[in-house]
Amino acid sequence: QVMEGEPFYHFSHRGTRQRALSRHWGWHMRLSRDPQVLWFEQQTVKRRCRRGAGVVPTDPWFPKQWYMNNDIHPDLNILTAWSRGYTGLGVVLTVLDDGLEKDHPDLAANYDPLASYDFNSNDPDPQPRYGDGDKNWHGTRCAGEVAAVANNGICAVADNGICGAGVAYNAKIGGVRMLDGAITDIVEAQALSLQPQYIHIYSASWGPEDDGRTVDGPGVLAAAAFHRGIIQGRGGLGSVFIWASGNGGINYDNCNCDGYTNSIYTVSVGSVLGDGQRPRYSEHCPAILTTTYSSRTTSKVQVVTTDLHHRCTDRHTGTSASAPLAAGMVALALEANPALTWRDLQHLIIRASKPAHLQAEDWAENGVGRRVSHYYGYGLLDGGLLVQAATTWTGTRPQEKCSVQAVQVPRHIGSRLTIATDASSCSESIRSLEHVQVQLSLSYSRRGDLVVALRSPMGTTSTLVTLRPYDTSQDGYKDWTFMSTHFWDENPKGIWTLQLENRGDDHNTGQLTSFILHLHGTDEDMPSRRSAATATDECLRRDEQGACQDCGSSMYIHHGSCLSYCPPRYYGRAWNVTPRDTARVCASCHPSCYTCQGASANNCTSCPSGRTFQDTTYTCQYP
Repeated sequence: QVMEGEPFYHFSHRGTRQRALSRHWGWHMRLSRDPQVLWFEQQTVKRRCRRGAGVVPTDPWFPKQWYMNNDIHPDLNILTAWSRGYTGLGVVLTVLDDGLEKDHPDLAANYDPLASYDFNSNDPDPQPRYGDGDKNWHGTRCAGEVAAVANNGICAVADNGICGAGVAYNAKIGGVRMLDGAITDIVEAQALSLQPQYIHIYSASWGPEDDGRTVDGPGVLAAAAFHRGIIQGRGGLGSVFIWASGNGGINYDNCNCDGYTNSIYTVSVGSVLGDGQRPRYSEHCPAILTTTYSSRTTSKVQVVTTDLHHRCTDRHTGTSASAPLAAGMVALALEANPALTWRDLQHLIIRASKPAHLQAEDWAENGVGRRVSHYYGYGLLDGGLLVQAATTWTGTRPQEKCSVQAVQVPRHIGSRLTIATDASSCSESIRSLEHVQVQLSLSYSRRGDLVVALRSPMGTTSTLVTLRPYDTSQDGYKDWTFMSTHFWDENPKGIWTLQLENRGDDHNTGQLTSFILHLHGTDEDMPSRRSAATATDECLRRDEQGACQDCGSSMYIHHGSCLSYCPPRYYGRAWNVTPRDTARVCASCHPSCYTCQGASANNCTSCPSGRTFQDTTYTCQYP
């Protein structure tokens, strides 16, 4: 049998075993002796992997990544950001933790030695220390969430270390080993100051003990490193510090007693379960800016990421899992607009966070109409909205600061103490607020019984610290600074009211010796800016029920809405609306496929969990 395709001729013979990897001796000899045959080669099947051409990655564990693959609604809307071409390219992140398995097959291609260091052993290699129960897995897991390589899984299985996809899967990722040894102020400062002109984003999921009784923050050197980072980092745009809010919820801890997560220089990230419920471990405080997913109650599958010994895990959880997801989304925003300052990013994060289905009893509307919660900040971070807002964002005007000394003489704290102070003088330099800080010095017989709240002139009340039943300290607060993001974009003009209330024993007593109100913001009228996170209606024509029938030439119709991509289990194709008009729609894949390029069973490009991809037939089979 001869198959001809100019200028090639392909001969097949019944006597030659198909897919033989060794040459057939008899035919090889006959052809080599034939003077009319100038060249021949026995064909063998080559192993080739289809590279993912669509938005949805082909990695074998991506179907498990429920928080970004459309399995739940809303998810983090990462696919929309990817569909617009943003994957973290050109952005460098580092994870400050217990090390990074730099040779992990799902990290190695994105690993960046220039964004890495080992401050525990004082060498450039961040490889974690093995043995002792392999407890140093934290940094490797966090790094995989951010920058695990995508579309490297068609020819591999997860047992070989090709897991899912990172949020910013084309970003460069480094690791800093600093938590596997003595942690001192200088070690923290060195980690926070590593390569500030090269590294864009620092992700950290650690802090003081989450025991519900500790009040602690950065030392002199680490505090200076934060400040120097936002002033000088990234060529003056400011280093971006992403911080986990803390896992002390089970101990009734409050993240405003953590000086890392309540710094104005860090983006504090909270956690929520897949169904919108509050995790038992999550802390609450008004320093939290935004929230991402951390775990799921309806499934054993939590956050999918890389693990030690070239393995994968689907059991990563806690606020440690939430912060790296946010760091990855910030990387997408920086690719969309590299000129964003550290403050621009906080403005954008607020505008791209939505209350959605996040459940809490304390959701309240602030003075500019935004809903905000002590558990979730401004809500669930939306990756698609974040990059959309970033592309059109014009830089904020310089940061202004105005401080008001509100207590001149010591005041006795009885069952309740209220202090009112007028900040109208600050409205000359600040028209729109950003961070608000309350710096307090006070003594108290049982610190955890004291609840502190601040009310703004526009009527927003922010609880700075709640009841902490395990905090029996008699030390009070010594020059401690609380922070709230809940007054963002409000006008500071008018009377601010601080309230200290005893929620414990009637015999508790104390004295307030200092209260300084620090207002940060800008002289621009920020609420007048059009909300960049408002999605425009891409639909050109709707039917009588309101479902879209025409999304134009660049969008796909999916369940009556317009999308810039087709989600898993769907593929894009043309559809004849009328004899003269066609539209692009998302059509269903064959049920055996997870992603596909057509409707039949042999058009698969990746498989759902439990099936194996056959790279010669493009089908998904059960093992």
